Amino acid sequence: MQKVCDGCITCRKAKSKVLPHDLYMPLPLPKKPWVNIYMDLFLGLPRSKRGRDSIFVVVDRFFKMSRLIACHKIYDVNNIIDLFLIEIVGLHRIPRSIISDRDVNFLSYVWKVL
Repeated sequence: MQKVCDGCITCRKAKSKVLPHDLYMPLPLPKKPWVNIYMDLFLGLPRSKRGRDSIFVVVDRFFKMSRLIACHKIYDVNNIIDLFLIEIVGLHRIPRSIISDRDVNFLSYVWKVL
């Protein structure tokens, strides 16, 4: 098994001793509320009485306050951005930074629309 791992380029790069991975750097602390936010989608939950089966979560990193917005799993990026504009930007303003575990295309599209 060791010979197989030693011969694999991907394994060798991942276990490099010459250039080890650096430690994770913490994000800078926000100075104002609703300037730096984190957002995520939780999909596939049990349906509510109104038929919603997902939650769009937006967390303010300053106060650690969250907004939970019920939505449908079938929503696309445009629907999510509409929810974001109504529920977050309408109440707080456009944030300076958004952190999300969604793909880069999702975030770049959000910024283009905003």
